[in-house]
Amino acid sequence: MIEGRLSAFEAMLAAVLDQYAAAEEKLEKLRAEGKEKTVTYRQLFANKLQLQAMLTWYRTYGLLEDEN
Repeated sequence: MIEGRLSAFEAMLAAVLDQYAAAEEKLEKLRAEGKEKTVTYRQLFANKLQLQAMLTWYRTYGLLEDEN
């Protein structure tokens, strides 16, 4: 049971990190194109903030090491 939960957590963490990186990449591209006021940009930005909050909780509870 514990191993299954741990592997599920690891999979979820990897997915969150991947989604966060993808959102940053897309936002950077939109910024370079001057599209900061588009709906797509704003949705991606909100999604990035939500993912960032999740990663902050993981760090707070010692479940994610700082990248620094």
